[in-house]
Amino acid sequence: MTTSKNISNGILRALATILIVAAVLYFLYEIQTVIVYLCISLILCLIANPLVQFLKHRLKFSNSLAATTALILFILAIVGFILLFVPLIISQANNLSLLDTNSLQQQFIETEHTIEAYFNIQHVDLNKVLKDSKITSIIDFTYFTGFLNSILGFMANMGMGLVSVFFITFFFIKDQDAFKLSARKILPDTNEDKILNSIAKINHFLTRYFIGLLLQLTVVFILYLIVLMIFGNKNAFVIAFLCAILNVIPYIGPIIGTILAGLLTMISMIGSDFQTEILPRTIYVIIGFLLVQAIDNNISQPIISSKSVNSHPLEIFLVTLISGITFGIVGMIIAIPVFTMVKVILKEFFPNNKVVSVLTERI
Repeated sequence: MTTSKNISNGILRALATILIVAAVLYFLYEIQTVIVYLCISLILCLIANPLVQFLKHRLKFSNSLAATTALILFILAIVGFILLFVPLIISQANNLSLLDTNSLQQQFIETEHTIEAYFNIQHVDLNKVLKDSKITSIIDFTYFTGFLNSILGFMANMGMGLVSVFFITFFFIKDQDAFKLSARKILPDTNEDKILNSIAKINHFLTRYFIGLLLQLTVVFILYLIVLMIFGNKNAFVIAFLCAILNVIPYIGPIIGTILAGLLTMISMIGSDFQTEILPRTIYVIIGFLLVQAIDNNISQPIISSKSVNSHPLEIFLVTLISGITFGIVGMIIAIPVFTMVKVILKEFFPNNKVVSVLTERI
């Protein structure tokens, strides 16, 4: 028989459950940076695992030495990546030092008059418009100070993030066997096979994904390089490599790469005629990059995103979008690997759940 006491107890239990769930979600939101660090470290551990196994079994390295060797290779890769762009930075700085502002202004005015005459547009005096609008009194110049501070803060956070990721990755690699044994002790013996199957499947799918991603970046890099070399762009190799790396960021990366390629093309041609040389070549480079992106979006990405991890393209898009909103650019990068791991674990531990069955039917 239902009494008021039972009803009140049920309401209290429901409220307590809601509060606990809300507290857990809030806690996860507050430590989202740590969660991202853990996910990145886990991915690095999976990437380094074949090398670590080779060092341990073939060369008889200890766990600590194998983990240290893997981290040194990661650090050298990052340093090499940075040093690769030093010649590009020096070249662009030299080009900017040769900039003739008066000549550039004259060329810009001539281009403006040509566009106005071609489209029969009435001339607009920008200086008069800016003076009448009193825009200088509206602009808050303290924004630039804040922008500089945000750049410094970003660099500091990036440095701390790299140190944290490498520290976590070291112990993930070094003590991965101990972590597996601890997991077996925590979970019931009946789940041991499920854990082993999950690990094997995760390694399989992520290996396919990263190999496919590397192949995609290689194809995009070659196509970018061809476009830049056709139009005689200086530092074509470095620019193509940088823009190809940006393709790791889903959807946003190619757009950033195209804008960057256009800007670097314009800077590299400083001193040439803006109307007849700089502007046309920049437009051709941008069109070439857009064609490469069309090939990548319609051929490379569907194969990698769908077939390598056995997920529907719409599913991949929604997961990437949600991860980007929640965790930013880093979340977009790690969205597919983390989502794949979650699907594999759900498939092994909850195979009879209807929602899980629908989400993991391709696995």
